[in-house]
Amino acid sequence: MTTDALTIERHGSVMVLHLDDGKANALSFDLIAAVRAAIAEAEGDEAIGAVVIHGREGRFSGGFDLGVMYGGDLPKILGLVADGGDLVRTLWGCGVPVVAACTGHAVAAGALILLGCDVRVGADIPAKIGLNEVAIKMVLPDWALTIAGDRLSRRHVHRATANARLTSPRDAVDVGFLDEVVPVDQVLDRAVVIAAKLAKTLDPPSYARTVAKVRGAVLDCMASQIAADRAAIATL
Repeated sequence: MTTDALTIERHGSVMVLHLDDGKANALSFDLIAAVRAAIAEAEGDEAIGAVVIHGREGRFSGGFDLGVMYGGDLPKILGLVADGGDLVRTLWGCGVPVVAACTGHAVAAGALILLGCDVRVGADIPAKIGLNEVAIKMVLPDWALTIAGDRLSRRHVHRATANARLTSPRDAVDVGFLDEVVPVDQVLDRAVVIAAKLAKTLDPPSYARTVAKVRGAVLDCMASQIAADRAAIATL
């Protein structure tokens, strides 16, 4: 699966996925499928030890494609959200580490992508990060609440979900969306350095087995929730 919004390059043992649709880096059906295909390629290539997901200038991702979300086609809306759940679950269960290079705004499904990555490096710029669904008359799907509850700081999870609180990148470290912030011109380089170190130091089979053990319950729960969402579509 290919799309103009995704460019792939390799830095030694690191596969870098550049997201750039020229706009808000919306998660469309095509972009989601293309990222999942790239992750599968990375997992199947012994020369790849880690993946970096990199946004465009000022935008990591603005969430799901609003043309679909506000288009009125309920099965299509629910299908896109389920596909997004599969993507986040794929990232969190990936057989190689995934590092996010968060270049700016990451809201709604964009913030959920951050929750699916092992390490998240953010740009120290004025930007909004978080889950704003309740503020825009939406309810977070069950799979999103599952990974949010697992990855966000317990002190912040309710404000981040029920209160739709958006924060700056610096504050997002404490909340749990990011792990560190650096000057904007260093985000990609820092993410690649971290990914390369993980690729060099981690034994791939041991990493994959440990992920299955540590994250297995969350991944299984998400899988059941996404399956239930897809089953509900079939009844419409």
